[in-house]
Amino acid sequence: MTPLDHIRNFSIIAHIDHGKSTLADRLIQTTGGLTAREMSEQVLDNMDIEKERGITIKAQTVRLDYTAKDGQTYVLNLMDTPGHVDFAYEVSRSLAACEGALLVVDASQGVEAQTLANVYQSIEHDHEIVPVINKIDLPAAEPEKVKQEIEEIIGLPADGAVLASAKSGIGIDDILEALVERIPAPKGDINAPLKAMLVDSWYDPYLGVVILVRIIDGSLKKGQQVRFMQAGTTHLIDRVGCFRPKIEILDSLGPGEIGFITAQIKEVSQTAVGDTITDAKNPTKTALPGFKEVQPVVFCGLFPVDAADFDKLKESLGKLRLNDASFSFEAENSAALGFGFRCGFLGLLHLEIIQERLSREYDLDLITTAPSVVYHLNMTHGEGSIDLHNPADMPDVTRIESIDEPWIEATIYVPDQYLGAILKLCQDRRGIQKNMTYVGGRVQLIYELPLNEVVFDFYDRLKSISRGYASFDYHQTEYKQGDLVKMTIMVNGEVVDALSMIVHRHAAEGRGRQMCQRMKDLIPRHLFKIPIQAAIGGKVIARETIGAMRKDVTAKCYGGDISRKKKLLEKQKEGKKRMRQYGSVDIPQEAFIAALRMGDDS
Repeated sequence: MTPLDHIRNFSIIAHIDHGKSTLADRLIQTTGGLTAREMSEQVLDNMDIEKERGITIKAQTVRLDYTAKDGQTYVLNLMDTPGHVDFAYEVSRSLAACEGALLVVDASQGVEAQTLANVYQSIEHDHEIVPVINKIDLPAAEPEKVKQEIEEIIGLPADGAVLASAKSGIGIDDILEALVERIPAPKGDINAPLKAMLVDSWYDPYLGVVILVRIIDGSLKKGQQVRFMQAGTTHLIDRVGCFRPKIEILDSLGPGEIGFITAQIKEVSQTAVGDTITDAKNPTKTALPGFKEVQPVVFCGLFPVDAADFDKLKESLGKLRLNDASFSFEAENSAALGFGFRCGFLGLLHLEIIQERLSREYDLDLITTAPSVVYHLNMTHGEGSIDLHNPADMPDVTRIESIDEPWIEATIYVPDQYLGAILKLCQDRRGIQKNMTYVGGRVQLIYELPLNEVVFDFYDRLKSISRGYASFDYHQTEYKQGDLVKMTIMVNGEVVDALSMIVHRHAAEGRGRQMCQRMKDLIPRHLFKIPIQAAIGGKVIARETIGAMRKDVTAKCYGGDISRKKKLLEKQKEGKKRMRQYGSVDIPQEAFIAALRMGDDS
């Protein structure tokens, strides 16, 4: 077991794309965790989708041995964390297992919204923070300006910031020395009863559920009987080890160490993240505070294109749930789309990742309904309040007294030349400006916004307006009462439940018109006229009509009396009227998918 003063536990935090995973690669390579032949880019990002998009989704851990300049050998436990706002939950768990953090800031981009959010989380955990200014070899790098930003915006002293380039390997030794000198060693008592924190768990087809643990007190050995305090279950440990990043089996884990255990657990649902693991025979008195439960923020329906794939979809969602505790699902059915599932996600990127993993890893073709958020409906006649996840399930308007919607506080960083367009976007989305500060050519905006205006396409619009320079971070604050209505789309008089949505009364007409126009372009012409209407209750607020295809019934009349042609045309008209009454409109799947991509085309 490693002595406590020779252990350093740290995580790497940064805004998305500032070079966390590349820095992790260099640290692994420099300390000899992998040979040059075994190295690949983004070693710790082991999902294909992470490598392709260049983003980290799951926090990963690795143990490194480092011989410092004083000749002592230290054990460094590194946690590589995601940078995207949707995965802030992964970051909070990783930070709880560490004593310090490397704050990576891009030398050309400077401090961004997510940098700030992650630093505040780290400060909450009382961490020692070592600033690293990365990518100093870029032509646009301005390390001195970035140091000033770190001091002004975050309030951290930046005179000791390490200048580095993870890609070129500049400054890596300085970072390792700074870790050893500046990050405190963990505290713990090996003779106390076992107390360990369950940091993460995932399903491995060969080992069953693998559990990542951080030992606080006591020690964990193979063959030990342990108890999960929150779940109340007892398990026998059959494997103890660590990642270097290859699996290495160990005899035991002591205080301050991070490693993994397996205990023949079949389902991840039995291992609640944040649970305290203790010895079954000699338990600890108090459990660790753990983490707050993760709450899905965005909901949408997932339906298989081919109804026969329903069971396959159910099985695939179950398998994904094994590795992603923040994702939830329940069965639902829709008149337009058949049987499917209502799923909850942490945000739109999370939704996109799950969708892509389903189509890629499980070969499923899916239709996704419009994303919606959770509304609180306050009912009349003392019925209390209910949560509404799906707009199609909205009860009769007469039973609803008021509707509360979730609001967020958003922090936006943007170069000042794009400020006007960003302010207009936030204004259009019913935003309330809270604060605006200038920091060296860039503006920090703090806005309160309704979440349902953000989940549609706010992030995409923000990026396109600012040519990709704006960065955005948010956290949910409270529920506020809103003037909200349910808008339904009718095709040929029939309600298409998959296209129902809840919108603000002032935006309903514009959104309805946009939806009708989009459906008009997407539904193919039939032999009869098809009206497409958007309605609130019984009131139609927008309408488009798809013209009928016409067979030329007068083709066989050569000259002769005009009344003969009129007669044939009248007959055709009658037939079309009857057809429209009984005819069913086939809406192709592509139409649903395209209609639900509610991008502002303006």
